[in-house]
Amino acid sequence: MTPTTWDPTAAGILRLPSGRMVRGRGLSHPQPPGPEPEFALYLLGRQPPPVPWEFRWLRWPDFRLPADPAATTEALREAWRRCSAERVEFACAGGRGRTGTALACLAVLDGVPADRAVAYVREHYSPHAVETPWQRRYVARFDPSA
Repeated sequence: MTPTTWDPTAAGILRLPSGRMVRGRGLSHPQPPGPEPEFALYLLGRQPPPVPWEFRWLRWPDFRLPADPAATTEALREAWRRCSAERVEFACAGGRGRTGTALACLAVLDGVPADRAVAYVREHYSPHAVETPWQRRYVARFDPSA
């Protein structure tokens, strides 16, 4: 393992088809052991607490969709680019609904067809990822070129 990648066997790690790895987690749980992220996307209804690494906050209320879809797509593209060489983390409160939705969109950016992205994330990250019908629809309609 190089200093800029995640341990592929660690909890919460999603390996994308390209080989890029990201970590998903719930902020309501303790920070997992191991290295800290170098960049994070926090998907919360309220601004997250400060952390020592670089992060972007996307206003995304629990069980809902992101408040600004264009900013979300831009942030997902940035995270996808950065996870090729940096430890990137995605997190919401529980690490399932919003995090799973964002990870599924990231999988689309990585080449997974939108209609298969939720299944991919459920198989490789958490079977409970993407909790609501509207989150599943958001992924199915996610357009990485928008």
